Amino acid sequence: MNFIEELKWRGMLHDVMPGTEELLNKQITRGYIGFDPTADSLHVGHLTQIMTLIHFQRAGHQPVALVGGATGMVGDPSGKSDERNLLSEDILRHNENCLKSQLSHFLDFNAGDNGAILVNNYDWFKGITFLDFIRDIGKHITVNYMMAKDSVKKRLEGDTGMSFTEFTYQLVQGYDFYYLWKNLNCQVQMGGSDQWGNIVTGTELIRRKGAGEAFAMTTQLIKKADGTKFGKTESGAVWLDRKRTSPYKFYQFWLNASDSDAANWINIFTLLNQSEIELLKEEHAKAPHLRILQKALGKDITIRTHSEAHYNTAIEASNILFGNATAQAFGELDEATFLDIFDGVPQFSIAKSDLENAINIVDFLVENTNIFPSKSEARKMIVGGGVSINKTKVESETETINLSHLINNKFIIAQKGKKNYFLIKVS
Repeated sequence: MNFIEELKWRGMLHDVMPGTEELLNKQITRGYIGFDPTADSLHVGHLTQIMTLIHFQRAGHQPVALVGGATGMVGDPSGKSDERNLLSEDILRHNENCLKSQLSHFLDFNAGDNGAILVNNYDWFKGITFLDFIRDIGKHITVNYMMAKDSVKKRLEGDTGMSFTEFTYQLVQGYDFYYLWKNLNCQVQMGGSDQWGNIVTGTELIRRKGAGEAFAMTTQLIKKADGTKFGKTESGAVWLDRKRTSPYKFYQFWLNASDSDAANWINIFTLLNQSEIELLKEEHAKAPHLRILQKALGKDITIRTHSEAHYNTAIEASNILFGNATAQAFGELDEATFLDIFDGVPQFSIAKSDLENAINIVDFLVENTNIFPSKSEARKMIVGGGVSINKTKVESETETINLSHLINNKFIIAQKGKKNYFLIKVS
């Protein structure tokens, strides 16, 4: 497929340097994107660039993923109002290994001529002294050139200013491109639109120091329709590591997307083709309440980020709250997913010893948990069939709660009406 055309119809392309498309249409080309190891996991904000490398490889080209062991020590000022906290070398090394493992999950490193390549810029920077760098690299790029970059100007106009460390970042990233161009014949650098200044510094360094030619391409920065930041929820970033964000929460992030965001994101974050996506959009328009786009989006990206088994678990977990799941389904979930399902649900704690002799259901709902403000209200809703324990309807106000009701020996789920859930932790 034509890589640039693919990004265009998906709404991903932002800017492309003249000659880039001609080069890509002419030959198998190496192109790279850098990922700084500021955490031990990538998050959904990195997915646009991961998808760019995936499409690059699917178009027959050879993707190079650069883990920034060196640049991670510096911190990129692009798009930021404050300087990044610098991490210790031990933490950076750990983060690098984690990122390598995650990127291997998305890219094919055994695809022959266009198998992905993983590099770490610490490997070539660790032997360069400061004097070597300012003598051999710094002299090729003027301060005037560096000051003209938007990432620099915006910080200088702000209240915090910019440290010399951050100011040098574009030179350090520029040298990455020069090194890869010279040693790996890597001719294209890609990234988000906020990286344009850093990328073209690399092409300029290649022109001045190497007397060669290199190319650049950037993608759109993803925003939510309501203006809030993409990839953020009330509880923080949505990570690709399931230890940080469970597959259930990951799937829920996409499932809860607005219709306008889902219509945009399904182009960007799935591998569905244009006709498949158009068909889904037509079906969604006929019955928006079925959330056809959101479900297709969530399925595609959850399976590729985690696995089909994890996707199925996420679906089962969703059905527990909104479907006809039984108490057995609760018990089959791992504890992390179980707690994620009930994140934000009102919670109560009681002692296990309280259940040894059994507690009347009305007392349990009022005195032990405060789910109901009064016994009369609790009795009224029980008679009306509006109270359930562990998804089983309470039939009589004489029923009791005992140790046999415990899920995984530590939880009880109470339900008031159709949508009001309560988690009781028993210890």
